[in-house]
Amino acid sequence: MIPKYRDQFNAEFTPEKYTALLEKLKEKGGIYPQFRVSESPIFLTANFKAKLNDACESIISQIKDMSPEELNKAIPADANVPGDTLQPHFFTIDFGICENDSGEVVPQLIELQSFPTLYAFQKELQNSVVEIYPFIEPLQSSRGDDEYYAELKNLIVGDENPENVVLLEVYPDQQKTNIDFYLTEKKLGIKTVCLTKVKKEGRKLFYENAGNLIQIKRIYNRVIFDEINKIPNLKVDFDFREDLDVKWITHPNWFFKISKYILPKLHHPYVPKSYFLNDFPAEEHLEDFVLKPLFSFAGSGVNLNPTPQDLEKIEDRENYILQRKVKYAPLFRDPNGDYSKAEIRLLYIWKENDARPKLMEHLVRMTKADMVNVDFNKKNAIWIGGSTAFFER
Repeated sequence: MIPKYRDQFNAEFTPEKYTALLEKLKEKGGIYPQFRVSESPIFLTANFKAKLNDACESIISQIKDMSPEELNKAIPADANVPGDTLQPHFFTIDFGICENDSGEVVPQLIELQSFPTLYAFQKELQNSVVEIYPFIEPLQSSRGDDEYYAELKNLIVGDENPENVVLLEVYPDQQKTNIDFYLTEKKLGIKTVCLTKVKKEGRKLFYENAGNLIQIKRIYNRVIFDEINKIPNLKVDFDFREDLDVKWITHPNWFFKISKYILPKLHHPYVPKSYFLNDFPAEEHLEDFVLKPLFSFAGSGVNLNPTPQDLEKIEDRENYILQRKVKYAPLFRDPNGDYSKAEIRLLYIWKENDARPKLMEHLVRMTKADMVNVDFNKKNAIWIGGSTAFFER
Protein backbone atom coordinates (compact mmCIF):
# COMPACT_ATOMS: atom_id res chain seq x y z
CA MET A 1 0.00 0.00 0.00
CA ILE A 2 3.09 2.23 0.03
CA PRO A 3 4.49 1.70 -3.49
CA LYS A 4 7.93 3.10 -2.70
CA TYR A 5 8.64 0.56 0.02
CA ARG A 6 6.90 -2.33 -1.73
CA ASP A 7 8.89 -1.78 -4.90
CA GLN A 8 12.20 -1.53 -3.06
CA PHE A 9 11.49 -4.57 -0.90
CA ASN A 10 10.56 -6.70 -3.91
CA ALA A 11 13.67 -5.52 -5.76
CA GLU A 12 15.94 -6.41 -2.83
CA PHE A 13 14.25 -9.69 -1.88
CA THR A 14 16.12 -12.95 -2.44
CA PRO A 15 15.49 -16.47 -1.10
CA GLU A 16 18.85 -16.16 0.65
CA LYS A 17 17.61 -13.14 2.60
CA TYR A 18 14.53 -15.10 3.66
CA THR A 19 16.80 -17.88 4.93
CA ALA A 20 18.83 -15.26 6.77
CA LEU A 21 15.65 -13.94 8.39
CA LEU A 22 14.76 -17.40 9.69
CA GLU A 23 18.31 -17.88 10.93
CA LYS A 24 18.13 -14.61 12.87
CA LEU A 25 14.89 -15.73 14.50
CA LYS A 26 16.49 -19.04 15.43
CA GLU A 27 19.49 -17.22 16.89
CA LYS A 28 17.22 -15.04 19.04
CA GLY A 29 14.72 -17.72 20.09
CA GLY A 30 16.82 -20.87 20.10
CA ILE A 31 14.71 -22.68 17.50
CA TYR A 32 13.17 -21.98 14.10
CA PRO A 33 9.54 -20.81 14.22
CA GLN A 34 7.23 -23.83 14.09
CA PHE A 35 4.75 -21.89 11.95
CA ARG A 36 5.37 -20.34 8.56
CA VAL A 37 6.85 -16.86 8.58
CA SER A 38 6.10 -14.77 5.51
CA GLU A 39 8.97 -13.61 3.34
CA SER A 40 7.62 -10.08 3.40
CA PRO A 41 6.26 -7.51 5.83
CA ILE A 42 3.43 -5.23 4.76
CA PHE A 43 3.67 -1.47 4.39
CA LEU A 44 0.59 0.52 5.42
CA THR A 45 -0.28 4.17 4.90
CA ALA A 46 -0.85 6.76 7.59
CA ASN A 47 -4.43 7.03 6.32
CA PHE A 48 -5.06 3.34 6.96
CA LYS A 49 -3.41 3.60 10.38
CA ALA A 50 -5.83 6.42 11.24
CA LYS A 51 -8.76 4.19 10.27
CA LEU A 52 -7.44 1.41 12.51
CA ASN A 53 -7.05 3.83 15.39
CA ASP A 54 -10.56 5.23 14.94
CA ALA A 55 -12.09 1.75 14.99
CA CYS A 56 -10.03 0.58 17.97
CA GLU A 57 -10.77 3.63 20.09
CA SER A 58 -14.48 3.22 19.42
CA ILE A 59 -14.40 -0.51 20.25
CA ILE A 60 -12.48 0.11 23.48
CA SER A 61 -14.96 2.80 24.55
CA GLN A 62 -17.92 0.51 23.83
CA ILE A 63 -16.38 -2.31 25.86
CA LYS A 64 -15.68 0.06 28.77
CA ASP A 65 -19.36 1.03 28.72
CA MET A 66 -20.47 -2.60 29.11
CA SER A 67 -21.36 -3.58 32.67
CA PRO A 68 -19.60 -6.45 34.47
CA GLU A 69 -22.95 -8.23 34.63
CA GLU A 70 -23.31 -8.07 30.84
CA LEU A 71 -19.80 -9.36 30.21
CA ASN A 72 -20.05 -12.09 32.86
CA LYS A 73 -22.89 -13.70 30.90
CA ALA A 74 -20.25 -14.90 28.44
CA ILE A 75 -18.52 -17.13 31.00
CA PRO A 76 -19.72 -20.75 30.83
CA ALA A 77 -20.98 -21.99 34.19
CA ASP A 78 -18.34 -24.73 34.27
CA ALA A 79 -15.44 -22.37 33.44
CA ASN A 80 -15.78 -19.54 35.96
CA VAL A 81 -12.49 -18.86 37.78
CA PRO A 82 -12.39 -16.96 41.11
CA GLY A 83 -10.45 -13.73 41.56
CA ASP A 84 -11.55 -11.90 38.42
CA THR A 85 -10.11 -8.49 37.55
CA LEU A 86 -11.84 -5.26 36.51
CA GLN A 87 -10.19 -5.35 33.08
CA PRO A 88 -7.95 -7.71 31.12
CA HIS A 89 -4.16 -7.42 31.12
CA PHE A 90 -3.96 -8.31 27.42
CA PHE A 91 -6.27 -7.22 24.63
CA THR A 92 -5.99 -7.89 20.90
CA ILE A 93 -8.13 -6.78 17.95
CA ASP A 94 -8.05 -8.44 14.52
CA PHE A 95 -8.97 -6.61 11.31
CA GLY A 96 -9.13 -7.83 7.76
CA ILE A 97 -7.56 -5.44 5.26
CA CYS A 98 -10.53 -5.17 2.94
CA GLU A 99 -12.23 -3.28 0.13
CA ASN A 100 -15.66 -1.72 0.55
CA ASP A 101 -18.27 -1.42 -2.20
CA SER A 102 -16.59 1.79 -3.43
CA GLY A 103 -13.19 0.10 -3.76
CA GLU A 104 -11.77 1.96 -0.75
CA VAL A 105 -9.31 0.01 1.38
CA VAL A 106 -10.70 -0.20 4.91
CA PRO A 107 -10.20 -2.32 8.03
CA GLN A 108 -13.01 -4.69 8.95
CA LEU A 109 -13.18 -6.20 12.41
CA ILE A 110 -12.81 -9.99 12.38
CA GLU A 111 -12.55 -10.77 16.08
CA LEU A 112 -11.07 -9.65 19.38
CA GLN A 113 -9.55 -11.46 22.33
CA SER A 114 -8.37 -10.84 25.86
CA PHE A 115 -5.62 -13.37 25.54
CA PRO A 116 -1.87 -12.91 25.12
CA THR A 117 -0.35 -13.75 21.78
CA LEU A 118 3.15 -13.41 20.31
CA TYR A 119 4.24 -10.24 22.13
CA ALA A 120 7.92 -11.18 22.29
CA PHE A 121 8.13 -12.88 18.90
CA GLN A 122 6.53 -9.98 17.02
CA LYS A 123 9.01 -7.51 18.48
CA GLU A 124 11.93 -9.73 17.46
CA LEU A 125 10.42 -10.40 14.03
CA GLN A 126 10.22 -6.67 13.32
CA ASN A 127 13.78 -6.17 14.59
CA SER A 128 15.01 -9.01 12.38
CA VAL A 129 13.28 -7.73 9.24
CA VAL A 130 14.97 -4.33 9.72
CA GLU A 131 18.34 -6.01 10.25
CA ILE A 132 17.98 -7.79 6.89
CA TYR A 133 16.46 -4.80 5.08
CA PRO A 134 17.96 -1.62 6.66
CA PHE A 135 16.07 0.71 4.32
CA ILE A 136 12.89 -0.04 6.36
CA GLU A 137 14.36 1.40 9.57
CA PRO A 138 12.70 4.85 9.18
CA LEU A 139 9.32 3.12 9.52
CA GLN A 140 10.26 1.05 12.59
CA SER A 141 8.45 1.66 15.86
CA SER A 142 10.04 4.36 17.96
CA ARG A 143 9.62 2.23 21.09
CA GLY A 144 12.98 0.56 21.62
CA ASP A 145 13.60 -2.91 23.01
CA ASP A 146 14.44 -1.72 26.54
CA GLU A 147 11.20 0.25 26.85
CA TYR A 148 9.13 -2.48 25.22
CA TYR A 149 10.31 -5.31 27.44
CA ALA A 150 10.25 -3.12 30.55
CA GLU A 151 6.53 -2.55 29.87
CA LEU A 152 5.91 -6.27 29.47
CA LYS A 153 7.93 -7.14 32.57
CA ASN A 154 6.08 -4.55 34.64
CA LEU A 155 2.78 -6.10 33.56
CA ILE A 156 3.67 -9.79 33.81
CA VAL A 157 6.24 -9.94 36.62
CA GLY A 158 5.22 -6.84 38.54
CA ASP A 159 6.92 -6.60 41.94
CA GLU A 160 7.51 -10.34 42.24
CA ASN A 161 10.78 -12.19 41.91
CA PRO A 162 10.83 -13.56 38.31
CA GLU A 163 11.40 -17.10 39.65
CA ASN A 164 7.92 -16.91 41.24
CA VAL A 165 6.31 -16.04 37.89
CA VAL A 166 5.66 -18.66 35.20
CA LEU A 167 4.41 -18.76 31.64
CA LEU A 168 1.81 -21.54 31.86
CA GLU A 169 0.89 -23.69 28.86
CA VAL A 170 -0.09 -27.28 28.11
CA TYR A 171 2.88 -29.22 26.68
CA PRO A 172 4.61 -25.94 25.76
CA ASP A 173 7.47 -27.53 23.81
CA GLN A 174 4.91 -29.07 21.44
CA GLN A 175 3.09 -25.80 20.71
CA LYS A 176 3.59 -24.09 17.35
CA THR A 177 4.14 -20.80 19.16
CA ASN A 178 6.90 -22.17 21.41
CA ILE A 179 9.53 -19.76 20.04
CA ASP A 180 7.56 -16.96 21.70
CA PHE A 181 7.79 -18.79 25.04
CA TYR A 182 11.56 -19.09 24.78
CA LEU A 183 11.94 -15.43 23.82
CA THR A 184 9.75 -14.43 26.76
CA GLU A 185 11.91 -16.48 29.11
CA LYS A 186 15.04 -14.71 27.87
CA LYS A 187 13.59 -11.23 27.99
CA LEU A 188 11.68 -11.43 31.30
CA GLY A 189 13.65 -14.04 33.23
CA ILE A 190 10.64 -16.27 33.90
CA LYS A 191 10.17 -20.01 33.39
CA THR A 192 7.80 -21.76 31.00
CA VAL A 193 5.97 -24.49 32.92
CA CYS A 194 3.67 -27.21 31.63
CA LEU A 195 0.25 -27.36 33.26
CA THR A 196 0.84 -31.03 34.06
CA LYS A 197 3.98 -30.18 36.09
CA VAL A 198 2.31 -27.76 38.51
CA LYS A 199 1.90 -29.08 42.06
CA LYS A 200 -0.67 -27.88 44.61
CA GLU A 201 -0.31 -27.69 48.37
CA GLY A 202 -3.34 -26.17 50.06
CA ARG A 203 -4.15 -22.99 48.11
CA LYS A 204 -0.59 -22.56 46.82
CA LEU A 205 0.89 -23.71 43.50
CA PHE A 206 4.48 -24.80 42.89
CA TYR A 207 6.82 -25.90 40.12
CA GLU A 208 10.08 -27.78 40.37
CA ASN A 209 13.37 -26.15 39.39
CA ALA A 210 16.74 -27.85 39.92
CA GLY A 211 15.18 -30.19 42.47
CA ASN A 212 13.55 -27.39 44.47
CA LEU A 213 9.85 -26.55 44.74
CA ILE A 214 9.29 -22.90 43.82
CA GLN A 215 6.03 -21.18 44.69
CA ILE A 216 4.09 -19.71 41.78
CA LYS A 217 2.74 -16.27 42.68
CA ARG A 218 1.87 -14.94 39.21
CA ILE A 219 0.80 -16.88 36.12
CA TYR A 220 1.32 -15.50 32.62
CA ASN A 221 -1.54 -17.60 31.34
CA ARG A 222 -1.30 -19.14 27.86
CA VAL A 223 -3.71 -22.02 28.58
CA ILE A 224 -7.01 -22.04 26.70
CA PHE A 225 -9.97 -23.89 28.24
CA ASP A 226 -11.22 -24.79 24.78
CA GLU A 227 -7.93 -26.56 24.05
CA ILE A 228 -7.36 -28.46 27.30
CA ASN A 229 -10.89 -29.87 27.17
CA LYS A 230 -9.91 -31.63 23.94
CA ILE A 231 -6.84 -33.37 25.39
CA PRO A 232 -7.69 -36.95 26.47
CA ASN A 233 -6.40 -38.24 29.82
CA LEU A 234 -4.86 -34.91 30.78
CA LYS A 235 -3.74 -35.20 34.41
CA VAL A 236 -3.29 -32.03 36.43
CA ASP A 237 -2.88 -31.38 40.16
CA PHE A 238 -5.24 -28.42 40.41
CA ASP A 239 -8.44 -27.05 38.92
CA PHE A 240 -8.56 -23.54 37.44
CA ARG A 241 -11.86 -23.01 39.22
CA GLU A 242 -10.37 -23.44 42.68
CA ASP A 243 -9.75 -20.45 44.94
CA LEU A 244 -5.96 -20.36 44.66
CA ASP A 245 -3.31 -18.09 46.13
CA VAL A 246 -2.08 -16.88 42.73
CA LYS A 247 -2.41 -13.84 40.44
CA TRP A 248 -3.55 -14.54 36.87
CA ILE A 249 -2.06 -12.44 34.04
CA THR A 250 -4.50 -12.28 32.29
CA HIS A 251 -7.40 -13.79 34.21
CA PRO A 252 -8.96 -16.80 32.40
CA ASN A 253 -12.48 -15.37 32.57
CA TRP A 254 -11.55 -12.63 30.11
CA PHE A 255 -10.96 -15.20 27.36
CA PHE A 256 -14.74 -15.59 27.29
CA LYS A 257 -15.80 -12.02 28.05
CA ILE A 258 -13.80 -10.35 25.28
CA SER A 259 -14.46 -12.72 22.42
CA LYS A 260 -16.84 -13.23 19.54
CA TYR A 261 -19.51 -13.03 22.26
CA ILE A 262 -19.45 -9.22 22.10
CA LEU A 263 -19.29 -8.82 18.31
CA PRO A 264 -23.10 -8.50 17.98
CA LYS A 265 -22.97 -5.73 20.61
CA LEU A 266 -20.45 -3.52 18.75
CA HIS A 267 -21.31 -0.79 16.24
CA HIS A 268 -18.94 1.07 13.92
CA PRO A 269 -18.49 1.46 10.13
CA TYR A 270 -15.50 -0.89 10.37
CA VAL A 271 -17.39 -3.53 12.39
CA PRO A 272 -19.32 -5.95 10.14
CA LYS A 273 -22.79 -6.74 11.44
CA SER A 274 -22.96 -9.89 13.56
CA TYR A 275 -25.83 -11.81 15.13
CA PHE A 276 -26.10 -14.61 17.62
CA LEU A 277 -27.33 -17.61 15.67
CA ASN A 278 -30.55 -17.78 17.68
CA ASP A 279 -31.23 -14.08 16.86
CA PHE A 280 -30.53 -14.19 13.11
CA PRO A 281 -33.22 -12.06 11.38
CA ALA A 282 -35.34 -13.63 8.67
CA GLU A 283 -34.76 -10.65 6.35
CA GLU A 284 -30.98 -11.26 6.22
CA HIS A 285 -29.45 -13.56 3.59
CA LEU A 286 -27.46 -16.49 4.97
CA GLU A 287 -25.10 -16.53 1.97
CA ASP A 288 -23.80 -13.11 3.10
CA PHE A 289 -22.57 -14.46 6.45
CA VAL A 290 -19.85 -16.62 7.99
CA LEU A 291 -20.71 -19.02 10.82
CA LYS A 292 -18.35 -18.97 13.82
CA PRO A 293 -18.37 -20.71 17.21
CA LEU A 294 -18.00 -18.19 20.02
CA PHE A 295 -14.91 -19.56 21.71
CA SER A 296 -12.95 -21.34 19.00
CA PHE A 297 -9.27 -20.62 18.53
CA ALA A 298 -7.08 -20.22 15.42
CA GLY A 299 -10.00 -20.47 13.01
CA SER A 300 -11.28 -23.85 14.15
CA GLY A 301 -14.96 -24.52 13.50
CA VAL A 302 -15.44 -21.56 11.12
CA ASN A 303 -17.84 -22.23 8.24
CA LEU A 304 -17.33 -19.78 5.37
CA ASN A 305 -20.45 -20.89 3.49
CA PRO A 306 -23.05 -22.14 5.95
CA THR A 307 -26.27 -23.68 4.67
CA PRO A 308 -29.68 -23.94 6.36
CA GLN A 309 -28.90 -27.63 6.82
CA ASP A 310 -25.72 -26.75 8.71
CA LEU A 311 -27.65 -24.50 11.05
CA GLU A 312 -30.30 -27.11 11.72
CA LYS A 313 -27.66 -29.47 13.12
CA ILE A 314 -26.56 -26.99 15.79
CA GLU A 315 -28.23 -27.49 19.17
CA ASP A 316 -26.39 -24.86 21.27
CA ARG A 317 -27.29 -22.00 18.96
CA GLU A 318 -26.47 -19.39 21.62
CA ASN A 319 -22.79 -20.41 21.27
CA TYR A 320 -22.52 -19.40 17.60
CA ILE A 321 -22.59 -16.15 15.69
CA LEU A 322 -23.18 -15.25 12.07
CA GLN A 323 -20.87 -12.46 10.92
CA ARG A 324 -21.31 -10.56 7.67
CA LYS A 325 -18.70 -11.53 5.08
CA VAL A 326 -16.06 -9.02 4.08
CA LYS A 327 -13.91 -8.81 0.97
CA TYR A 328 -10.20 -9.10 1.71
CA ALA A 329 -8.20 -6.95 -0.69
CA PRO A 330 -5.36 -8.59 -2.68
CA LEU A 331 -2.93 -5.71 -2.15
CA PHE A 332 0.45 -7.17 -1.35
CA ARG A 333 2.37 -7.90 -4.55
CA ASP A 334 5.08 -10.55 -4.57
CA PRO A 335 8.04 -10.66 -7.03
CA ASN A 336 6.06 -12.97 -9.33
CA GLY A 337 3.28 -10.42 -9.77
CA ASP A 338 0.82 -12.37 -7.61
CA TYR A 339 -1.00 -10.72 -4.71
CA SER A 340 -1.58 -11.75 -1.10
CA LYS A 341 -4.32 -10.69 1.28
CA ALA A 342 -3.72 -9.91 4.94
CA GLU A 343 -5.18 -9.57 8.38
CA ILE A 344 -3.66 -7.37 11.07
CA ARG A 345 -3.85 -7.90 14.83
CA LEU A 346 -3.21 -4.99 17.19
CA LEU A 347 -1.51 -6.12 20.41
CA TYR A 348 -2.42 -4.10 23.50
CA ILE A 349 -1.54 -4.33 27.18
CA TRP A 350 -3.91 -3.01 29.81
CA LYS A 351 -2.47 -2.16 33.21
CA GLU A 352 -4.91 -2.54 36.07
CA ASN A 353 -4.98 1.15 36.98
CA ASP A 354 -4.96 2.52 33.44
CA ALA A 355 -8.17 3.86 31.93
CA ARG A 356 -7.35 2.53 28.46
CA PRO A 357 -5.03 -0.10 27.01
CA LYS A 358 -1.69 0.72 25.35
CA LEU A 359 -0.83 -0.45 21.84
CA MET A 360 2.45 -2.39 21.85
CA GLU A 361 2.94 -4.14 18.53
CA HIS A 362 1.25 -5.55 15.43
CA LEU A 363 0.88 -9.09 14.14
CA VAL A 364 0.11 -9.75 10.48
CA ARG A 365 -1.11 -12.92 8.75
CA MET A 366 -0.73 -13.07 4.99
CA THR A 367 -2.54 -15.53 2.74
CA LYS A 368 -3.47 -16.50 -0.79
CA ALA A 369 -6.18 -18.84 0.47
CA ASP A 370 -9.77 -18.20 1.56
CA MET A 371 -8.94 -18.56 5.25
CA VAL A 372 -6.56 -15.95 6.64
CA ASN A 373 -4.73 -18.32 8.96
CA VAL A 374 -1.24 -19.76 8.74
CA ASP A 375 -2.70 -23.28 8.68
CA PHE A 376 -4.87 -22.67 5.59
CA ASN A 377 -2.31 -21.75 2.94
CA LYS A 378 -1.17 -23.50 -0.20
CA LYS A 379 2.17 -25.25 -0.12
CA ASN A 380 5.04 -23.71 -2.12
CA ALA A 381 3.32 -20.30 -2.21
CA ILE A 382 5.21 -17.18 -1.12
CA TRP A 383 4.12 -14.03 0.73
CA ILE A 384 2.08 -16.18 3.14
CA GLY A 385 2.29 -16.79 6.90
CA GLY A 386 2.97 -14.72 9.99
CA SER A 387 4.42 -11.27 9.37
CA THR A 388 4.68 -7.72 10.68
CA ALA A 389 3.55 -4.26 9.59
CA PHE A 390 5.40 -1.01 9.03
CA PHE A 391 3.45 2.24 8.92
CA GLU A 392 4.05 5.39 6.92
CA ARG A 393 5.16 8.36 9.01
